[in-house]
Amino acid sequence: MSYAIFRLTPQHITEFRALNKLYADAFHDPAAYLGEPPSDEYVRELLSQSHVVQLVAMDGESVVAALSAYVLAKHERARAEAYIYDLAVSESHRRQGIATALIDALKPIARQQGAWVIFVQADPPDEPAVALYSKLGTREEVLHFDLPIE
Repeated sequence: MSYAIFRLTPQHITEFRALNKLYADAFHDPAAYLGEPPSDEYVRELLSQSHVVQLVAMDGESVVAALSAYVLAKHERARAEAYIYDLAVSESHRRQGIATALIDALKPIARQQGAWVIFVQADPPDEPAVALYSKLGTREEVLHFDLPIE
C-alpha cells in the first residue's frame, strides 16, 4: 500500500480535523480530541508556528497516520529537543512501517530547527508503542506528573 507523508500548513484545515479524528479513534478518547474543536483561525495560527510539527500519512484522500510534535528551545545550551506528543496509525494500516516513516520525516525538520534529539513517552500497557520506540532509541524509565494550574 502506498502513502504520502507531508507536514500540515495553515491551508490544511480538513487534514488537521482528520488528524484529530484519527487520534480520537486510536486512543479511544473522542472527548479529548473532538469534544471542543478549535476554530479554523486557531488551527491556521497553530499550523503557522515553526515549532509545531503536524505530520500526516495519506492513503489517497484519507489520513491513515499522524504525528504531532513540538520543537522546544533549551536553556542550558543553544539547542533544542523535539517532543513527539502524539503518534497514531489507523488500525487498517498498522505494521507497515508508517510510524517509523513519520518519525524519519520528523528528523530533518527537527534538525533544521536545532534539535539534537527527539523524545517521546509511551505508557507501559501500550506494548506496540514501547516496542517501536525501544527499537528506534534508548529507553529511560521516568515518572510523569500532571500539575494542575488551578
